Amino acid sequence: MPKITTQQLRKRTQESAAGATIKPKTIGSPYEKTKQQKSAGGSGAEGSRHFGPMFNKDLGQHILINPLVSQSIVDKARLKQTDVVLEVGPGTGNLTIKILEQAKKVIACEADARLAAELTKRVQGGPHQHKLEILHGDVMKRDLPFFDVCISNTPYQISSPLTFKLLFHRPTFRCAVLMFQREFALRLVARPGDSLYNRLSVNCQLYSKVSLVMSVGKNNFKPPPNVESSVVKIEPLDPPPPIDFEEWDGMLRIAFSRRNKTLAASFKSTATMQMLESNYKTFCASNEVMMEEGFDIKQRVLGVLDKLGFAETRASKMDIDDFLKLLAAFHDANIHFC
Repeated sequence: MPKITTQQLRKRTQESAAGATIKPKTIGSPYEKTKQQKSAGGSGAEGSRHFGPMFNKDLGQHILINPLVSQSIVDKARLKQTDVVLEVGPGTGNLTIKILEQAKKVIACEADARLAAELTKRVQGGPHQHKLEILHGDVMKRDLPFFDVCISNTPYQISSPLTFKLLFHRPTFRCAVLMFQREFALRLVARPGDSLYNRLSVNCQLYSKVSLVMSVGKNNFKPPPNVESSVVKIEPLDPPPPIDFEEWDGMLRIAFSRRNKTLAASFKSTATMQMLESNYKTFCASNEVMMEEGFDIKQRVLGVLDKLGFAETRASKMDIDDFLKLLAAFHDANIHFC
């Protein structure tokens, strides 16, 4: 094999470079990357797009895209032209636009700055721009403004705290029409004896009249959630019942700790008895009440249950009136839950 000199090698390299086609480096669009992730079965925060910014499933961003469903939700609220409406999680504004057409003002609370900007741009220059106020931030970390009606495609992870933040809001509003995960919605409306009846059901129904409005399939959202959804209508009782909620909820926590066990079995646990005895001693000390000699907290608690005929009753079968009677009887016996 003949030797190749350095001069010949340099000449061949130059000739090869002169005939080569240099391809420019292609920088892919983030949207193309999303399409590739979808086709490969990928998912996550960047896995879905309606228009504008990407939607983050981890933040509960599932935008309602069916205009008929949006209109039905607004219709169920029976809005008046004088109403101020609080909307939690407006997203890109599909519900907001329909609310603005019927209400005096909409206060939209949005945690995602990108979606807040998208909503601002959507109404800018339109006939309803002056009727929209956007509050940027976490709705659970701020005081709610005055409003007549609340409408929300609720991020599922704040369903329970938002529900009770609304129920404890003063002054009392007229109604709330809220989208929830279907199982959560069914728990809100469950009645004694239903399989989903629990502490959440009792607490919500203590403070409001709650009804199931409609079911919404997952394909009405972008991106589709993993579960079906339902809309409920909550109408707060006005005036609200004069109940110490901490006491009430403390009793319910014990009663529903083992929902299919009898109340006697639920209240007889060692931890519960220790807590109730400590509360009893605190109550006596604070109110200058002498403790009876040989006082037995277990005997006192079971005595209350026996007197009302609830010892062998299960919490899952009791209605609100039953629980109200039970709390009053415990208080008469100086037994407290917080």
